[in-house]
Amino acid sequence: MSQKDFLVELGTEELPPKALKSLSNAFTRGIVDRLKSAQLSFDSYEAFAAPRRLALLIKGLETAQPDQQLERRGPAIKAAFNAEGKATKAAEGFARSNGVSVDQLERLETDKGAWLVYRGVQQGSDTTQLLPDMVSQSLNELPIPRRMRWGAQRTEFVRPVHWLVMLMGGEVVNCEILGLKSGNQTRGHRFHGNQPLTINQPADYQNLLKEQGKVMALFEERRSLIKTQVTELAAGLGGEAVIDEDLLDEVTALNEWPVALSGRFDEEFLEVPAEALISSMKEHQKYFHVLSKELSREGTLLPHFITIANIESLKPEHVVSGNERVIRPRLADAKFFFDTDKKNTLEARRETLKPIVFQAQLGSLFDKSDRIAKLAGFIAKQEGGQEQLAVRAGELCKSDLTSEMVLEFPELQGIMGQYYGANDGEPQEVCVALNEQYMPRFAGDELPSSLTGCAVAIADKIDTITGIFGINQPPSGNKDPFALRRATLGVLRIIVEKKLDLDLRDLINQSVEGYQSQGVELPAASGKALANNEELAETVLDFMLERFRSWYHDEQIPVEVFLSVKALKPSRPFDFDQRVKAVHRFSQMVEAETLSAANKRVSNILAKAGDLVIPDSVDPALMTEAAEKALATALADSKEKAAPILEQRQYTVAMESLAPLKDSVDRFFDEVLVNAEDQQVRLNRYALLKQLRSLFLHVADISLL
Repeated sequence: MSQKDFLVELGTEELPPKALKSLSNAFTRGIVDRLKSAQLSFDSYEAFAAPRRLALLIKGLETAQPDQQLERRGPAIKAAFNAEGKATKAAEGFARSNGVSVDQLERLETDKGAWLVYRGVQQGSDTTQLLPDMVSQSLNELPIPRRMRWGAQRTEFVRPVHWLVMLMGGEVVNCEILGLKSGNQTRGHRFHGNQPLTINQPADYQNLLKEQGKVMALFEERRSLIKTQVTELAAGLGGEAVIDEDLLDEVTALNEWPVALSGRFDEEFLEVPAEALISSMKEHQKYFHVLSKELSREGTLLPHFITIANIESLKPEHVVSGNERVIRPRLADAKFFFDTDKKNTLEARRETLKPIVFQAQLGSLFDKSDRIAKLAGFIAKQEGGQEQLAVRAGELCKSDLTSEMVLEFPELQGIMGQYYGANDGEPQEVCVALNEQYMPRFAGDELPSSLTGCAVAIADKIDTITGIFGINQPPSGNKDPFALRRATLGVLRIIVEKKLDLDLRDLINQSVEGYQSQGVELPAASGKALANNEELAETVLDFMLERFRSWYHDEQIPVEVFLSVKALKPSRPFDFDQRVKAVHRFSQMVEAETLSAANKRVSNILAKAGDLVIPDSVDPALMTEAAEKALATALADSKEKAAPILEQRQYTVAMESLAPLKDSVDRFFDEVLVNAEDQQVRLNRYALLKQLRSLFLHVADISLL
C-alpha cells in the first residue's frame, strides 16, 4: 500500500487565545480517530496551532483503505428453496441485495443447519475521498460554546475563515468546507509576510511558514521561545520573571512571531500592594512581572514588566514606549483604588454588606460573616486557639468585597482584606486569616498557616455547605453552582493535613444553630426530603465523607479500604484518614485475607441469628472445645493489648497487633460447630464471635475487604 503525507490547514481571523490549545487538540483528535476508525494507518502526526490557523500534518498516510473480505449470512437453506429446489423470494431478495444471482451464493454448513452465504471483497475507498468528510466533521465537533456568522454567508464557526489547505502529497484534495474551496496556498504573518505562500509538499509546511511567512506554526516552539526570552530579559534587569503557565499559554496563542520586550513603570506605584499591580499587568495587559533577586529585596516586585510583541520592530523602543503609556493609567487606577479604600475601615465596611444577598433564603453577606465568626470561634476554642481572634477575623472576612479594588479585581478578595486590616491596626493573625479564608483556592493550593486562618476557612465552607443542603439545593450530576464539592475537599484537606481533631457532625450542628439564631430554619420548608436537623446533619456528613473516595483513589488506595472505614461513619476527618491508612497497611499483610474472610463469615452468622439476644460476655463453663477456648484466650489477650493503643488512635499498631489472631480463628472454624444443638452453647459461641468482630470494628469493618 502506497503512502503520502497529508496536510490540512484552516486559516481564520484571530482565534480565542484561551481556547486555542483545546481547539487544536480536539481538531487533531477528531481527524486521527476517524483515520483509525477507517482503518487508514499512518506513521505519525504533528499538530500546529497559531492565532490565525489550525493545522495538522499526517506523515506516511495510506492512500487507500485496505480491501475487506465480506461474509454475509442469508436465509437458511430450508427457507431459501422450495420442495422443487427452486429459489424462494427470500433467496432472490438476499442475492439481489448483494448484487449477485442466487447461483453465485455459497452454502455455509453449521451445527444448527445450512445457510446461504455471500462472500466477496469490498474494495477500499481512496483516502482522498474520505478526508473531506473527516475534516468537516472534526471541525463541526470542536468545543465552541457559541459560533458566529460573517458577511452574507450562512456558514458558522468560532471566527471567520479565509483559506483552506488540503494536500495529499503534492496534490490538492478537491473539496469545499465551511464555504472555502481547498487549495495549496497558505498566508504568512499579517505584517511581516502578508502574501500567499504556495505549499508544494505537506512536509514543507512548517519551514515555509517560518522562513518566508514569519510564522511559527508550532505552538510548543513559540511557547519555549517566549519562556526563554522572558527569562533572559528578566535576568538582564537583575531580577527573575514569574512565568505563570496559563499566562504563558495565552500569550503563545496571541502571537505568531513572538518577540519579548521589557518596559518600566514609575516606582511610586510600588506603594500599592504588589498583588494589585501584578493583577493589573497580568489580567489586562498580559505582561510578565519581575521580582528582585537581591538578597536585601529578594522576592519584591521590581518596576519592570515584560511584554510579548507579535512583530519584530525596527524600532522596538517605540513598542516599549507605547506599552508604558498604556500601563501607567492602569496602575494609576490601582493606586487610586488603594488610597480611596484605606479611608474606610473594614469594620465600617461591614454595614455595606447588609444589602448584598449571599443567597435569597440564607440571608446577606453580613449575616454570613456573623455566622462565620461564631463558628470560627467555636473551632478555635475546640483546638485550643485564640477564640477572640477567630471571631474577629470571621466578622471582617467579607468586608473587602465592597472595596473599590476588589470590585475592579475580584481575584484580589481576601488579599486586599489582609492589607486593609493591617492599615486598620487589626492583629497580624487576624489580617493573615482574612486572606487565608479562601484557602485552598484550587487543587494542590497551599493551606492556611495559622489556626485562626484554618478556623475561618473551615467555618466559611461549612456554612455554605450546610446552608445550601438545608434549602435542598445539593449538587446534582455535573452541576455544582456553589462549588460544594471543592469546598468539602478544602475542609477535609485542612483538617487532615493540619491534624485537627474536629468532628464534622459538631461543625454541621453548630452551623445549623447559627442559621437558626438568625431566624433561618434548616432544613427549609422547601427541603421536603429532609425532615429535621438530625437528618440534615447526616445527609451533609455523608456527602462530605464521600469526597474521601476520590481522594484515596488518587493515592491508589483500593476503594474497599475506604468503604471498610466509611461503614463505621467516623465523623472526624483526621481520625478517618488514620483509619484508612491503617487498614490499607493491614490489607497488605498475609493475615489480612483470612481475617477479613472470617469477619465476613462472622457477620453473616450473626445476621442469621435474627432476633436472638446474644450475650456481651462469654461463659467459660459453656466452652467444651479446645479451639474455642484457645480463641477466647487469644481474644482476651488481644483486647487487653489493643485497648490502650486504640485509645491513643494508633490504628496501624492496633491492626498489626490483631494479625496473630489468624491461627486461632482458622482453628476455631476448622474444629468448632458454631450452630451447636444446645442453644446455650450456640449463644456462647455467637458471643465469642461477636467479640471477635467487635474488636476489629474499633477500626473498620474489614469484612468489606
